[in-house]
Amino acid sequence: MNVTAIDHVNIRIPISGADQALEFYSNVLGFEPEQFDEFKNGTRTLFSFRLGENNVLHIRPSADFKSPSNTNYDHFALIVDIPISDVKKHLSDLDIPILREGNPLGATGRGPAVYVTDPFGYIIEIKQSSKLS
Repeated sequence: MNVTAIDHVNIRIPISGADQALEFYSNVLGFEPEQFDEFKNGTRTLFSFRLGENNVLHIRPSADFKSPSNTNYDHFALIVDIPISDVKKHLSDLDIPILREGNPLGATGRGPAVYVTDPFGYIIEIKQSSKLS
């Protein structure tokens, strides 16, 4: 087996959370929604956000959603190609609180990062590309 990348991540949200997800992932984080109209009209059970050319985040509204806790989930990390200072300003302008900051080690090395929580309790690490360091 020769795995080359993560294709997608699938998270659950409350059944009534689709519009909140659209607001956060599209308007705050800037991801392009996909299949949202099909989800809204009932022809799909999930919708997605395009994270890049080869990656998507699937959002599956679920009646049995349970908010993530520190016993079953930690976070997922996203790399940005702008300075972390610009990310912090963007989040501040939108009144999105930063949980913490760090310089974590990941697949692309160390880089400055901030951590935020989405409307459903998922922690998201937003990490500056090592190419900017």
